[in-house]
Amino acid sequence: MRTKTKMIHGGVTGDEKTGAVSVPIYQVSTYQQDSAGNPRGYEYSRTGNPTRHALETVVAELENGASGFAFGSGMAAITSVMMLLDAGDHIVMTDDVYGGTYRLMTSVLNRFNLDHSYVDTSYPEHVEAAIQENTKALYIETPTNPLLKITDLAKMGEIAKKHDLLLIVDNTFATPYWQQPLNLGADIVLHSATKFIGGHSDVVAGLLAVNSDDLAERIHFIQNSTGGVLGSQDSWLLMRGIKTLGIRMEAIEHNTAKLAEFLQGDENVTTIYYPGLPSHRGHDIAKRQATGFGGIISFDAGCGGSADKILSRVNYFTLAESLGAVESLISVPAKMTHASIPADRRAELGITDGLIRISVGIEDADDLIEDLSQALE
Repeated sequence: MRTKTKMIHGGVTGDEKTGAVSVPIYQVSTYQQDSAGNPRGYEYSRTGNPTRHALETVVAELENGASGFAFGSGMAAITSVMMLLDAGDHIVMTDDVYGGTYRLMTSVLNRFNLDHSYVDTSYPEHVEAAIQENTKALYIETPTNPLLKITDLAKMGEIAKKHDLLLIVDNTFATPYWQQPLNLGADIVLHSATKFIGGHSDVVAGLLAVNSDDLAERIHFIQNSTGGVLGSQDSWLLMRGIKTLGIRMEAIEHNTAKLAEFLQGDENVTTIYYPGLPSHRGHDIAKRQATGFGGIISFDAGCGGSADKILSRVNYFTLAESLGAVESLISVPAKMTHASIPADRRAELGITDGLIRISVGIEDADDLIEDLSQALE
């Protein structure tokens, strides 16, 4: 079954009792048991819910994993994965990670003696050099947020296997439509499903899939113990979003390619970050390990003042924190999504005050180009 078909027909489909084509929303917390300790499959919705189970099943199938899990947010999913580790363990992480991930590691999990090192994982030799005796995992984001760096996942799989490390991949930007990290050696793949998978700016959620029954058992124990589960209404919204994910990603990438081409010819733009451009350092790797380049472009307008002027003039780009929606969104990471990262660290990474990130939507590409053109003037 090919990916688009799997998005429609994968997992649990419809309702056998009524013939409903859509999986019902089981708005329920409690389930009747036939006798004490003898449930009919569900006991309590923190532990399991039929609507959430349907979502988790299709996520596992899309990522070619053993099991899938749905959480109340992308950060809840990331936190649960980190709980697989013990105090004193060390993680090697992509340096250009989402600001919320950086905040979690440096301001929350550090208090539990969970150590980490940030390296540019687009250089495998940097990853090897950062591995310590207590390193237990590699955490990779590719493409990264917001600089769109590309990490060779197959190479990371080799390194993880060599050093007996858990390979965790944040696949939010690529989505399972364009990239399946479990096929390339990852043990765990996760998403902020708030973004492209949901796709309509109406749900906050996190998803992950694992490659083994052992990991599935451990993650389910953590999910049930900590309780950061996704509700049935939001699970249903994500399943609806998944059905159109393929055609949305194709439309978004079509628009993104046209915008990237336009930006290349604008004298007000100093640097463009988009892996679909042959000039991008990670272009060949992205082309090899994924079937698409995604819908995020970042570019440098030169300074914070120029960025602010551009943001004030656009009409079809909504100034907002998130990404991956049907409407085009625009942001300045230094002031928004990555404001939790210290200024000196942002400067070191290249997240300047003039850096603008665009999440391209499914509007008419010509309208988007005309709008951005007049703003850049």
